[in-house]
Formats: sequence, structure tokens, C-alpha cells
Amino acid sequence: MKALDVEARVDNLDAVLGFVDEQLEEIGCPPKIQMQIDLAVEEIFVNIANYAYQPETGNAAVCVETDAAQQTVTITFTDRGMPYDPLAREDPDITQSVEERQIGGLGVFLVKQTMDDVQYEYRDGMNILTVCKRIAAWEGQA
Repeated sequence: MKALDVEARVDNLDAVLGFVDEQLEEIGCPPKIQMQIDLAVEEIFVNIANYAYQPETGNAAVCVETDAAQQTVTITFTDRGMPYDPLAREDPDITQSVEERQIGGLGVFLVKQTMDDVQYEYRDGMNILTVCKRIAAWEGQA
């Protein structure tokens, strides 16, 4: 498992994506799956940066774990910001028009739709959000 600890600021998103992409490229992750993972990473990290510590700032840890046997990539985001379970919110009704829908929630919904597993827990003063994606065309070794 490899980890990156950065200040939770939107301008650190490129560093976070670069870190995650480096791990994905090591295992030969197909571009389509890498794009889905990048979208999830962006949504989650930007939410942490914008909301976890407001109005202050704090750090976020991003850990990437690859499992060749299970052909999975697991990414865990950890912060010590305000407790918040993004999975507790009801999914938006995407059958409604834009005008009828409530604001917010589409990003987390997208993460839940594109990742194979998404879990949240609050433990020891930390928000811990974990996403897992199966990679069918596994080329590398963990």
C-alpha cells in the first residue's frame, strides 16, 4: 500500500491524481477504468477540500492498495475534518428535470455508480471513505 498525505486544498488535486495514476499505470490499468477512478478521486478529494475543515484547513491522506489476486484497486481517503457520511444521503432522483432536482449529491452518486464498492466509517476522530474497483484486464503485479 502506498500513501500520500497532503493539505486538503483543491489546488493539491493534481498531486493527488498524479499519485493515484502512478499506481494505476504500474499495474497496467486500462484507460477507461483509470478515467472512472480519476473521476471518483476528484469528486471525493474536492469534497474533502471544500467541506471537511471549513473554515479551517487540514490534511487528507490518500492510500492506494492493489491486489493482483483479487484484481482490485482500493483507494482510501482519510481526514480529521467534521464527521460526514456522504453515503447516508439519499441518491438523487435522476429522472427529474434539472429544475426539479435538489442541488448536490450527483458527484457521490456518480462515485457509487462507477466504483464496485464504496464504504464510509468514522473511527478514532477520522472520516474514512474507501472505494474499490475491479480491474478485469490486470497486467501488472501488486
